[in-house]
Amino acid sequence: MTLKEIQNLIKFVAKSGATEVKLEMEDIKITIRTGGNHGKAETTYIQQLPAISPPPEQVMDQPKVEETTPGVKEVVPTEDETNYITVKSPIIGTFYRKSSPDQPSFVEVGDTIKEGDVLCVIEAMKLFNEIESEVSGKIIKVLIDDASPVEFDQPLFLIDPS
Repeated sequence: MTLKEIQNLIKFVAKSGATEVKLEMEDIKITIRTGGNHGKAETTYIQQLPAISPPPEQVMDQPKVEETTPGVKEVVPTEDETNYITVKSPIIGTFYRKSSPDQPSFVEVGDTIKEGDVLCVIEAMKLFNEIESEVSGKIIKVLIDDASPVEFDQPLFLIDPS
């Protein structure tokens, strides 16, 4: 939108008697407030919005996975996965699959676990918090890459309780 078009819009709104007009387009947001019938007070706010490109479309029969940040995957479960239990992060921090770099991972896909087994650790404020399983079952999928940041309530593992 050009400056001339914005000026014409302001004049039009002032003449129309409207007290407030909001206009949002792809890359610009305009709010025009007038003093009502008094015609003295006229305020215009123009805000440039960042251009957001639409996400690329995927055509697959597999679960849809979109990269939001490095190491963080958003998974839309298929019908088969609805009977699985999702283990979610109880805290914000950094996800680690093993206690130290030279140690094996706590769990791998296909491992059978029981309630109380350590699944991973999440580092928060220099403290390593062990995340234990609340159910018994089989690890179906690890949803987070090792050494990736995690948010509260973010899915970490899929477990088949059967």
